[in-house]
Amino acid sequence: MENKYNDSLTGISNRFALMEYLQNVQHANLFLIDIDNFSNINGAYGFEMGDIALVEIARLLEVAKPFNCELFRINSDEFVLVSLSVLSHNSLSEAASSMVSFFDHTEIHISNNIYIKVSISIGISIGHGNELLNHAKTAIKELREHRRGHSRIYDPNSIFIKKQKENTHWVRKIREAFEKEQLVTYYQPIINNKTKKIEKYECLVRINDEGILIPPIRFMEASRLTGTLSLVTKSVIEQSFKRFSATEYEFSINITNTDLYLNYLEEYLLKNAKKYNINPSRVALEILEDIDTLDTPAILSQLDSLRNHGFKISIDDFGSRSSNFSRLLEFSPDYLKIDGRFIKNILSDKKSMVIVEAIVLLCRTSNIKVIAEYVHNAEVQARVEELNIDYSQGYYFGEPNEELVEV
Repeated sequence: MENKYNDSLTGISNRFALMEYLQNVQHANLFLIDIDNFSNINGAYGFEMGDIALVEIARLLEVAKPFNCELFRINSDEFVLVSLSVLSHNSLSEAASSMVSFFDHTEIHISNNIYIKVSISIGISIGHGNELLNHAKTAIKELREHRRGHSRIYDPNSIFIKKQKENTHWVRKIREAFEKEQLVTYYQPIINNKTKKIEKYECLVRINDEGILIPPIRFMEASRLTGTLSLVTKSVIEQSFKRFSATEYEFSINITNTDLYLNYLEEYLLKNAKKYNINPSRVALEILEDIDTLDTPAILSQLDSLRNHGFKISIDDFGSRSSNFSRLLEFSPDYLKIDGRFIKNILSDKKSMVIVEAIVLLCRTSNIKVIAEYVHNAEVQARVEELNIDYSQGYYFGEPNEELVEV
């Protein structure tokens, strides 16, 4: 009869055994050992060879393990070592580094003529109880934000942990925002630099939490984690179409890759255009992500269809991340917004000036209208006008407001 505490493949103790073991100790050091990219081995050599590799890895861990540790296999490519000794952080780090180095220099024989090498990442936690494993998993996640094939000790005060806790807080807040209908849309004017008049507005989402306005930079990651990004976009579409139904202004709405991948925009936009009597030519869809990611046939087809209905396409924050000039020409948007940090520093930073000049020249020859964001004073606006940039947006003309402000 199979022992429920033993791993059937390697014969060593399994996850059930680990959970029971941790419940009965007052202090432990836990090493969570994750085989980096193990799925590549299964893909290259097949699952049978992958199983042979796992058996050999378990054997090698028995050889390499420090401090008389107990060894467990808890998942396909995850092993755990537990030591009951009282050890310093330096001792734990050195032990983990030794194991990482051991596997870096060891070939694993899986067939007659096949030898492979694996790298391991190790998360370390100190304490007691089943939380040890969760803490070690968190240490692995933090480690892999930067690199693989190394080790990290769980630190409850690290920036990564604080960010995780903040995300948890905002996950709760975004759910509350939907339940309490706290999502509101604010509008920031965009000025035509030839006529000096407001021609359009950007529609910007906020959470109104009992009078406190929360900007999207605080909650959009939580919205992504909870799968509610499309609901945020739909809320902005509904509110902004209603707001502009009694005006002649154009307006832009931010959309994400998630909105495009879900492929609901065309139907939803047309439904609201009909409901509020909005001509699609008044609406610009402002794409937040790097245009290099918008190269799938389905997305390109979707954007072409939206254009055929009259909707305009705008690229946001151009010049940031890995903005690609050749892809921009292929994409051929109606509007391009220059990354605000270049506009903000245009008077003091020569590189910013050169980048802005290059973008403006390219857009002028490609019939793309240019919008300068972060125009915060008269001096910056004067330089923007000297460069013949078509539109300006920023606090110099008006902050985002629930009402349509006049300049």
